Amino acid sequence: MNSTREKKKQQRPFGYHRLPMRKHTEELAPSHPGHLLAVSEALLTALIWSSSFVGVKVALTYTGPFTVAGLRYFLAFLFLLPWLLQQRERSLSLTKAQWSRFTLMGLIQYTIGNGALFLALKTLSATTGSLALCLVPIPVLLLGIVRLKEQPRPVQLMGLAITIGGSVLFFSPGLELGDPLPLGLLAIAILSFSAFPVLAREVARDRQVENVTLTALPLGIGGGVLLLLAGWLEGIPHMPLFAWGVILGLATVNTLIAYLFFNHSLQHLTAVEANVMLNLAPLGTALIAWGALDERLVPVQIAAMLLVVGGASLAQWRKRTKASPRLGPPTLEGR
Repeated sequence: MNSTREKKKQQRPFGYHRLPMRKHTEELAPSHPGHLLAVSEALLTALIWSSSFVGVKVALTYTGPFTVAGLRYFLAFLFLLPWLLQQRERSLSLTKAQWSRFTLMGLIQYTIGNGALFLALKTLSATTGSLALCLVPIPVLLLGIVRLKEQPRPVQLMGLAITIGGSVLFFSPGLELGDPLPLGLLAIAILSFSAFPVLAREVARDRQVENVTLTALPLGIGGGVLLLLAGWLEGIPHMPLFAWGVILGLATVNTLIAYLFFNHSLQHLTAVEANVMLNLAPLGTALIAWGALDERLVPVQIAAMLLVVGGASLAQWRKRTKASPRLGPPTLEGR
């Protein structure tokens, strides 16, 4: 019996045995330290991403959307590359299923989702463009139920409905419906953004890889494809030093740091819980755009902000239950 266990341990790829964990269906109380840390990480991510749309709008005045997106995400990957090289033995031990998942995550989130969003931002305002983030929790909820088997509680569904309703109310005064092409691009972005947190949650929840690996590989794959598209469609960028500084800030703070926080929060938050928190980001975008881009707020938008904050708080409520440990050694196969 003992020899069999030792043999199984030796067959596991170095560094990729999963940590003992609780059942996926376990619900933690709002005061649980892990849950509070995850909520704080998601909130910090929302605050950081609230400046992304404004920074992107500024960068788009100097170069094309694929160039901005490709430089932002691939530079973030390059900053994480030294860590990956130090841990190359672990990277080489990734399974084909894990490489396929990271490739899919990178293409969906960065190449397709953000590529479509940045194209839309060429004509849409920063505030209207962030509407994509407000509607993402709806498909995330459906995918989370089907793919992750994570059933939200009624109070969480109510919080989700309040948050989305408040978000739509917030953006309704300035919503631009004249040109159908940017709206179609936003629809593509919404669908793309809804798949990434579900796939990332599955990896983070099961502790399949370290957080840096989960963050870096999709960035490198998706950002690399965007750079190739940018070179083909938009050529070599010629930007002033100020624009390079904006892109560098987007790569380090708004991408590298923010995605590390977001992916780590998915170890404790369900995909829909994390995305409801991200609905706070467009509110910050509007406040920043109010001062930086002269995009004004009306009273109904201020009232809608309160709805979004209240709904996001309700969506984090979890019933206190007693955790039960997993029995038996965890497997290594990806889903």
